[in-house]
Amino acid sequence: MLRPELKSLTEDEENQKKKTACEMSVYEEREQEAPDHTQRAASSGFSCVSIKSNNSMHLPPELSDFHTQRTSSPGFSCVSMKSNNSMHLPPELTEVYTQRTTSPGFSCVSMKSNNSMHLPPDLSGFHTQRAASPGFSCVSMKSNNSMHLPPELSEVYTQRTTSPGFSCVSVKSNNSMHLPPDLSGFHTQRTTSSGFSCVSMKSNNSMHLPPELSDVHTSDYVIISRKRKRAASPLQPPDLSDGSVPFDPVGRKADQVTYVSCQTFTSSYYQNQINHHDTEAALHPYSHPPVHNDLQRVKDQHNTSMKNKYESLFEGVKLQENQTLLNRIYTQLYIIEGESEGVNEEHEVLQMEKSYKTLQDTPINCNDIFNPLSDPGYEDTKREKKDKIKTVLTKGIAGIGKTVSVQKFILDWAEGKANQDVDFMFVLTFRELNLIKDHQYSLHRLLLDFHFELQDLDSKIYDECKVVFIFDGLDESRISLMFSDSQKVSDVTEISSVGVLMSNLLKGDLLPSALIWITTRPAAANQIPSNYINRVTEIQGFNDPQKEEYFRKRISDEHQASRIISHIRRARSLHIMCHIPVFCWISSTVLQNILKQDLSAEIPQTLTEMYIYFLLIQTNMRNQKYEERHPEKLLQSNREVIVKLAELAFNQLMKGNVMFYEEDLRESGIDVTDASVYSGICTEIFREESVIYQRKVYSFVHLSFQEFFAALYVFYCYLHKNTEFLKMFLTGKSRTQCENVPLDAFLKEAVNKALKSKNGHLDLFLRFLHGISLESNQRLLQDVLIHTENNPESIKKITQNLKRGQKNNVSPERWINLSHCLIEMKDNSVVEEVQALLKSKTRSKILSLAQCSTLANMILMSEQVLDEFNLNRYNIKSKEGRIRMVPAVRNCRKAVLTSCNLTDQHCEILASALQSSSSPLRELDLSNNDLQDSGVKLLCAGFKSPNCQLNILRLSGCMVTEEGCAALVLALSSNPSHLRELDLSYNHPGDSGVKLLSEKLSHLDKLNVAHGGEFRITAGPQKFACDLTLDPNTADRHLVLSEENRKVTRVSEEQSYPDHPDRFDECQVLCSESLTGRCYWETEWSGDGVYISVSYKEIKRKGRSNDCLFGRNVNSWSLYCSGHRFTARHNNNSTEISAAPGSCKRVAVFLDESSGSLSFYSVSDTHTLTHLHTFTHTFTQPLHAGFNLHYNNSSVSLCHIKH
Repeated sequence: MLRPELKSLTEDEENQKKKTACEMSVYEEREQEAPDHTQRAASSGFSCVSIKSNNSMHLPPELSDFHTQRTSSPGFSCVSMKSNNSMHLPPELTEVYTQRTTSPGFSCVSMKSNNSMHLPPDLSGFHTQRAASPGFSCVSMKSNNSMHLPPELSEVYTQRTTSPGFSCVSVKSNNSMHLPPDLSGFHTQRTTSSGFSCVSMKSNNSMHLPPELSDVHTSDYVIISRKRKRAASPLQPPDLSDGSVPFDPVGRKADQVTYVSCQTFTSSYYQNQINHHDTEAALHPYSHPPVHNDLQRVKDQHNTSMKNKYESLFEGVKLQENQTLLNRIYTQLYIIEGESEGVNEEHEVLQMEKSYKTLQDTPINCNDIFNPLSDPGYEDTKREKKDKIKTVLTKGIAGIGKTVSVQKFILDWAEGKANQDVDFMFVLTFRELNLIKDHQYSLHRLLLDFHFELQDLDSKIYDECKVVFIFDGLDESRISLMFSDSQKVSDVTEISSVGVLMSNLLKGDLLPSALIWITTRPAAANQIPSNYINRVTEIQGFNDPQKEEYFRKRISDEHQASRIISHIRRARSLHIMCHIPVFCWISSTVLQNILKQDLSAEIPQTLTEMYIYFLLIQTNMRNQKYEERHPEKLLQSNREVIVKLAELAFNQLMKGNVMFYEEDLRESGIDVTDASVYSGICTEIFREESVIYQRKVYSFVHLSFQEFFAALYVFYCYLHKNTEFLKMFLTGKSRTQCENVPLDAFLKEAVNKALKSKNGHLDLFLRFLHGISLESNQRLLQDVLIHTENNPESIKKITQNLKRGQKNNVSPERWINLSHCLIEMKDNSVVEEVQALLKSKTRSKILSLAQCSTLANMILMSEQVLDEFNLNRYNIKSKEGRIRMVPAVRNCRKAVLTSCNLTDQHCEILASALQSSSSPLRELDLSNNDLQDSGVKLLCAGFKSPNCQLNILRLSGCMVTEEGCAALVLALSSNPSHLRELDLSYNHPGDSGVKLLSEKLSHLDKLNVAHGGEFRITAGPQKFACDLTLDPNTADRHLVLSEENRKVTRVSEEQSYPDHPDRFDECQVLCSESLTGRCYWETEWSGDGVYISVSYKEIKRKGRSNDCLFGRNVNSWSLYCSGHRFTARHNNNSTEISAAPGSCKRVAVFLDESSGSLSFYSVSDTHTLTHLHTFTHTFTQPLHAGFNLHYNNSSVSLCHIKH
């Protein structure tokens, strides 16, 4: 019997708040047990049991052969409104009559938990009856926790007595649903009820599963008219994260009729395991139901819940019209093992553009994310490491399909198609965890809040089950993850902060057997130390066939789908972007709408146009819905909302946020109470979501929309002369200057800001900003911008600024993005210039910096991987130009960058390219660059990456010593699977370096350390200096040799040389020594004109035709030197060189026979080399140095070079 002494509820709550931040206060009352009769005394007032916990719960006595009665109650009988904790499990009774006596007052049982719930007796052969109740009988309004589990009955008559009041079953969930007993040979009946019988109005969770009946008559069916919520979808799964709608697998349309069997069952009680587990187990040894049955029931509920939640896919925001069954539209995404490990210096969209075409790795199905690869090429040690995959980090740019992959992974498990050894999958999104980051939780309590159906799960069961934790959206996290040992948590019931719980899960201190899958955008991947990650994967989106597959699945009209696919293929920038699934959706939405209205309409060609049209379509759809069909008002009526969204987009882009909360909206002047208006006007662009505890989170449907709106806001502020914003944006400008700044100067400042970005987060923003500045696009947005600016002269200056941009210490990726900005402004002049240059045979024209960036971008964007990229084949004079070209190695199989004066900055770019996922580069030749040990160490970051699959590496003549060799050995030993050939000739490894290389890299097919020595540690090609002498037998009779055959002079008098078959009839001479490998020599010349040449020995000697003259045939190459010009010549093709000889009379020649390059340099008085010209050719015969003296008194001398 309950004792009446109760504390004040308010006082008790206050005390409990001090005790803990996450556990509710309890009122503990003990019920007295009688040997044969339990009775509740009459009460004229209220009988209040704990509203918040199970600590006032009555434990049932073990009764035999006695009568149990509860007194009558003239008032309300209130059972838990929120959980099944007031549910009664039957005691084991034999032939007894159980009755609830009348109570004159209210009998209030726990409103929030199952802790006041009674354990059911085991009944056989007796009659169960509930006494009349003049008041209300209220069962849980929010959960299935008051649901009655049936006893095992044999030949019994079950009856519920008359109730004059209401019988209210849960209006929100199936938690009051009665599970059917196994009935045979008896009659089940529900007695008359004068009140209402209310079953759940929001879900099918109060629906009764049919019992297995034999000769049974079932009566009393309730016919329920279900109403559909305003935005509900017939197939939309409920959001179960907050537990408000636990189960609703199939939504129903308005006025749909459901028949629910209203059987009367005995209530069940699920034993609480938290506060009184041990005591209750000792006192009531028969109170625990079989564990495996209860566990299976929870598993089944969890499985059903996850299936219902993840079986549908929403493209755009969560609206009924955007909903599609995931299995119908799902296209397999390309997930590969590995990642781009280098410093991220690119906007993620640009990263995707460069990686999509090199998909050569074995793809991983999302269901195999925790399974090791079965590639036979893996070393045994690697496979052993990969067999132990506990934590997986999956990277991917915004909109690439990370969350959809997670959704498919869960759905296939829930449907029994994959990973059936997993018992539970727990999904925790960081956008929701952010809302409770300052709260204190135990892991068990946290999971109950996210997965309501787990409330009956014993906290000790986690260690016995195989569980998967999925943390989606690490890039959205505002939680500090701490990996120090000082905050160790290893018990699921231990209370700590959310950040500490996450950190301990990732470290393996908490639930070490659990599998963990984390998804993130690339920029946030480094928040988790690599030693806690067992596998890194990267989602690379759709390849070309998958793009077509997507469009044909989404667009039912086959002809229209083909036309859209054809258009996207022609528009290269759009075609590339369609590797992002969400951009495929944007494109299909825009193009379908345009073609539906006018088949001859102009189709968007640029990204800016595509996004403007999408905005117009969405506002048009909204206005049509609300009868606002005047075209001139499509954007005008929504201007204020769009500008506010644009301001929000810009502010958060500057902070690097893609997920916003109420405080972020308020900062941009958006009233959070009106936020739904904003998401309503731009329904497919800006979304509002209810997450845990019905809190709101906001975001743009994709990162690119945020960048588009941010650019729109900046341009809006410029047009409206928002001086406060302009002073912030135009650093160092006065108020007057800001108000009068021309458009070209304004955009130049934007370019400078974007060029300073290390990770390129402003690149897409800059593209959109330049695109919006185009007058045609301003007209499309005129209802938002109000007025436009059309200044052709300003536009001309803008394009010139983009082409001429030059700054120091700017990554090549930033310059390449300027090429995209020109495309957005529909200026294709640079592209056309480069295309013409590539078509020309000579390629003699010097490339400008803008052309270098454009050429590199064209190579990167090419659909085909380039077989060979040789930087020496392009006429690039400046160091900056070569830097801009180096990234092109990302899309080639062989890269030749010999004698290119590479610096440490080049090495960092190359290392990043080697680390990029799916790198196609297999051969890299960096010979004859003064990399030194420092540059080699920078390259080693790429060599040791698992993504690096080089087969051949040439570092000949790179000034590498023993120290650099040691770094190479360490890097190559950690990634030994691919390299087969290493060339370190013409360096100085020393005896110890050679020994180290030979021992540690014994698996190589070829290791070249020839021609080593200390003198090789010399800057420039001088390290390859060789001694040459002139061959008298080849000299024409008008040439005089002197200085031990190291000087030749042309004279008018014929010399008396003997006849010889090798002697020229022209004034030419060859050197005696054959040139092989790498050779460098210097010459000094005088006179009006000489040809410094290299020739095959087989060149014709007799006669005066072009076949005999240096530079006029296929067998020779020469540089003509005169007082006013240099001219390079081969096979009678001439290339004028802009550099004037001036007073310089010394020319150096460097031959790299193996790489096929022959270079000429002018040498200053300070021995500085200035590159003049390089021939590239595959040399097939021995070569010899030679000279042609065009005029009398001209001379050439071979210079002495100290080794």
